[in-house]
Amino acid sequence: MLQLNLYLMRSLKMKSRFKLLLLLQLLFCIFYACDSSSKIEKEIEKIPVNIKIERFDKKFAELTPQQLPKLKAQYPFLFPQIYSDSIWIAKSQDTLQQQLNEEVFKKFTDLSELELDIIQFLKRVKYYFPQVTDPRVITVTSDVDYRNKVILSNDLLLISLDTYLGEKHFFYKDLQQYITEDLIPSQILPDMAKVYAKQLQGLPKDRTLLSNMVYYGKELYLTDLFLPNVSNAAKMGYTEAQWNWVVANEEEIWRYFIDKQLLYSTDANLASRFLYPAPFSKFYLEQIDKESSDRVGQYIGWRIVDSYMQNNNVSLQQLLKNDAETIFKNSKYKPAR
Repeated sequence: MLQLNLYLMRSLKMKSRFKLLLLLQLLFCIFYACDSSSKIEKEIEKIPVNIKIERFDKKFAELTPQQLPKLKAQYPFLFPQIYSDSIWIAKSQDTLQQQLNEEVFKKFTDLSELELDIIQFLKRVKYYFPQVTDPRVITVTSDVDYRNKVILSNDLLLISLDTYLGEKHFFYKDLQQYITEDLIPSQILPDMAKVYAKQLQGLPKDRTLLSNMVYYGKELYLTDLFLPNVSNAAKMGYTEAQWNWVVANEEEIWRYFIDKQLLYSTDANLASRFLYPAPFSKFYLEQIDKESSDRVGQYIGWRIVDSYMQNNNVSLQQLLKNDAETIFKNSKYKPAR
């Protein structure tokens, strides 16, 4: 009996030491990760970014025939030559355009905070991709062209402020809810991150659902790096409820893709069902469709890419070069339960 008690005591001591060792290892990992993260943040902060938001929207609102030549010289890319000067003057004096200007100025009286946010965003972009240069940032109105809220072209970054007036704004009353939910100021940075991510990677190499999922997965992975303090829901352009649904149903979504043999399908309808903005994803299961979040394929693509980067020692540049099949096979992706 005494020997048994001694054995139990030794066993308890060994277990306690083992637990202590695990705790010390965990604390070391946390400390190392925090220290590494702190070093990265310090390096990011050193990166110079020199931008100033130019309010073309205000300048155009104040336009007179006498000022037009000067404004065209400053912003020739915003005045296509196929239109005569009289067209621009008439547009600036149009009552609908004037109402649009008024609503934009009410919502965006001061862009100093946005400017600071863009600077921090660009620091991160340049940290991971040093070849990126500072853009010329210009705010415009676009007759509520919600399909082109942010445009990046030839180091010009155009932001259509009239597409961020708030989901309940009366300008959007004829649009569907899944569209208006993203017409909010907090989506400016996620939209910006995605246009940069699109430019940094090539188009999908084939038309399979998997290839397109991984394409969007890369886009969201970069967005996550560029905007670490933005919620995952906002990065996806989701409400919190939509994000919670897709996280809770990840395993079921993945099982559906596998059971229906969709990964390598080139059916063009799959993009509109699972990748593009819509009221919901289309599983053709009435009850699930009504409850589901849209773009579930993008979310699964993000999870695959994230798993690939966690399980492989590769650079961001290599990630962007690798094809979907390579990434998927080496990702060791398993849906969260």
